[in-house]
Amino acid sequence: MDKQRFTLAVLTIVPLVVACGSEKATSGSGSGSGSDSGSGASSVAAQRPVTGVDWQVQSITVNGATKKVQGKPWLAFDAKTGKAGGHLGCNAVNATATVRAGHITLGRPSTTRMMCDASLMGTERALLGLFNGQVDYRVDQDTATLTSANGTIVHARADK
Repeated sequence: MDKQRFTLAVLTIVPLVVACGSEKATSGSGSGSGSDSGSGASSVAAQRPVTGVDWQVQSITVNGATKKVQGKPWLAFDAKTGKAGGHLGCNAVNATATVRAGHITLGRPSTTRMMCDASLMGTERALLGLFNGQVDYRVDQDTATLTSANGTIVHARADK
């Protein structure tokens, strides 16, 4: 029972901490061309960090098949606290997260244990494929693509 309360407390606090964000955009760290043409505003928008954002999952590709997600799953990463958290469609999740340029190492996931509709559980199983390993990420303005070593690909949009 105490473990469940701790998990609930962490899942309540992580989104608040993540919303504060701490990652700074730096020139040369993004995947852009590196040119400085155009206004500073468009430069900053193209360099949105993966941390400090609630990423609303749009689709998941597993074994070459892309499926639209069920429910409203989201993920968030906090480099300052070293945590990842979110909602998988049915259950809440949290894990350790080490964020480096282009990569996130996710620890073993800890989830709540509710049972839901089969479609929600399918989304959840697919998203759990990101955890307990390294995930490559690419952020392009308001879109993030996460790719795990096992081939799971998640497309997400920044929550506005």
